[in-house]
Amino acid sequence: MISRQLVTKAVEQLLNDVTGKPVGQLTVPINPATGKAHPPPYTLLYPLDHTTDDQTLGDAHQTAVSVYQATLISGPDPNRPGSRGTVEQVEWLTDKARTIVARAANGAPGYLHPLTIPGATCYRREATEIGATSDPNDAIISYVIRFRFYLDSAA
Repeated sequence: MISRQLVTKAVEQLLNDVTGKPVGQLTVPINPATGKAHPPPYTLLYPLDHTTDDQTLGDAHQTAVSVYQATLISGPDPNRPGSRGTVEQVEWLTDKARTIVARAANGAPGYLHPLTIPGATCYRREATEIGATSDPNDAIISYVIRFRFYLDSAA
């Protein structure tokens, strides 16, 4: 059986790698050096569905489909009073996150960015863009992408 916890950690690391910005699971990411919340931009990662039934009579739960929501956050610059999140910032972050499903430019098999999950391989990825939201009260702009990962147990 494929561990959901290991998949979540791998997706969090992949988002961190492709965006170069902090990622928090279900909450604002905390800077370990200060113990305080990272200022935007950052990504919030929400684990959604995790299905382990491959719909066969001999199902041994050796496959899984995991769905995650990435909420990409743009916000005010803490060093500039009165600043606000910008569309440009959240679109830049979204473009970076979307590269999770990018294939290698030279036509090689697989994906541009590896998703390293102990005991599992990812053979297919999908991204569905849900859209943007904003909150004028706190100057935050967010954009949501849902990622679906098709996984198989590593031999």
